[in-house]
Amino acid sequence: MIAALIIDMQNAFFENPDLAAQQDELVAACNDLIDVVEEAGGKVLLVKTEHERDKSTWTLSMLDDDQGFIFRGTKQADFLPGLRTEGLPCLAKTRDSAFMGTDLLLRLRNWGVDQIILGGVSTHNCIAQTAADAFADNIRVAYAREAIGSEDQEAAAAVLSILSKGYRQAVLTPPQVKELLRKRL
Repeated sequence: MIAALIIDMQNAFFENPDLAAQQDELVAACNDLIDVVEEAGGKVLLVKTEHERDKSTWTLSMLDDDQGFIFRGTKQADFLPGLRTEGLPCLAKTRDSAFMGTDLLLRLRNWGVDQIILGGVSTHNCIAQTAADAFADNIRVAYAREAIGSEDQEAAAAVLSILSKGYRQAVLTPPQVKELLRKRL
């Protein structure tokens, strides 16, 4: 079974001008990925970052700066307008990896998922950390090229090169995603 994880497509991340410039294209590409995976019989999981105001979920950099980010229930934590979310399950995380401190692995195992296709932001942070942890759990990873974005294109290209070569994680175009789903589902 294959599942698509749509990671951090939230207002807060698109406050960055470099991501804001990619917003419309990324929302459309993530929606296309959701549609293609569901039509093929795969699973889709929306993944979002949310923190508590009491500092209990803050990262080291947030604690060092004494400044929180993406508080639960705020507009920053909301998914982007236009992103298809209705009826889709959602997972909240507090770290870059969607596996760290969550029940993601249990959900994937319950669904019988052995491969994930990643979409969302940011390629060099949350996407990469989730992909590395999936590899550690023997879950195959592919990246939906059109559905991933980053505010740092150089870092994104470097990390994708490392993960695609070292972990054999494919970076796929939309037709290649469809072909993978056709073969696997």
